[in-house]
Amino acid sequence: MLLGALAVLITGEISPVSALFAINYDVLIFLFGVFVAGEALFQSGALIPLMERVFKGIKSRGNFFLVLIFGSGFLSAFLMNDTVAIIGTVFVILLAKKTDIPSEMLLLALAFSVTTGSVLSPVGNPQNLLIASGAGLENPFLIFAEYLLIPTIISLFLIYPALKFFYPYRPEDKTSFVFDESEKFSADVCVLDKNLSKISALSIIILFVMIFLKIIAGFFGYSEYFPLTLIAVFTALPVIVLSKKRLFILKNIDWQTLVFFSAMFVLMQSVWSAGFIQGIFTGSENLLLSNGGIFISGVLLSQILSNVPFVALFMPLLLIMESPESSYMALAAGSTLAGNLLLFGAASNIIIVQNAEKRGEKLSFLRFARVGIPLTIAQSAVYIIWLVYIMP
Repeated sequence: MLLGALAVLITGEISPVSALFAINYDVLIFLFGVFVAGEALFQSGALIPLMERVFKGIKSRGNFFLVLIFGSGFLSAFLMNDTVAIIGTVFVILLAKKTDIPSEMLLLALAFSVTTGSVLSPVGNPQNLLIASGAGLENPFLIFAEYLLIPTIISLFLIYPALKFFYPYRPEDKTSFVFDESEKFSADVCVLDKNLSKISALSIIILFVMIFLKIIAGFFGYSEYFPLTLIAVFTALPVIVLSKKRLFILKNIDWQTLVFFSAMFVLMQSVWSAGFIQGIFTGSENLLLSNGGIFISGVLLSQILSNVPFVALFMPLLLIMESPESSYMALAAGSTLAGNLLLFGAASNIIIVQNAEKRGEKLSFLRFARVGIPLTIAQSAVYIIWLVYIMP
């Protein structure tokens, strides 16, 4: 992406001034803030003891997966899917060692959960953030929940049956959830930094409070006083101001993604200005710009372009057509759910695979696809029915 952006600058396809204006700084600032809070949370080890206590009380396989799926899904909706993927990978591998459940099954559960759960929030993933920012949604959290909460909950419920079909229950697994109470596995992940843990907790509390205030402000027409960038800045401030490890945390956040986004905005603006995308959709607007067409385009084309660049290219079409809110929600759902179809459909999948390989576990492209393809078809049916026939 960076090479592409440099190429269009060098060849004069886009001027340096236009390139600077093409970058969506609101998106970059929000990503930076969430990355800081997420990295601090990971380095502190604060979530691991909490997860440990929750899972030690579970005795049945069904409840185990429901907690894992819905916990990962709803955390990703607010902490962003990539953050939960980083923290969750370490934890599910440890869970696999403490149970008879295959690590591959748990890694798939995590991957499908963080992707599916991130659909329902404007801050669940980068493409949703881009949509919420670019579409100028008055109260994005409520709008996303109105259109996407119910189909997302249904889709989360579909994950376990899909996994169960390919990884059938064995009678000998019935004792898989009995943990040795004397055995602590939080230390296997990282040493708990109590000071950073408190600061991280403060950041997360601020994040949820700011989101709540933005929702309330939206009811009274004051949503613009709580922009997403402000939420991100306040979320990151405790870590940057109070933590002694601020420089270490800043060094370790995902700078590559921030550079990727900056380059993507420049390259996609150049492609749009060339008129290539407009030419493709000429004459087929009614089909492709329907909610069903947008959703299917998002799922399929995101496999080729990747979901964030696809959204960056598709968004201007919706703006020109003055599309309704439901069209933007179809774009968010389709481009995000693309991550469940194939392994390379979402960055969070790659994060999970890479972190798993560092700990001696593998998840192949074909093993992902054999569950992901039927699951995505079933989940897509849910979203299409909802967005086309119930909430058009």
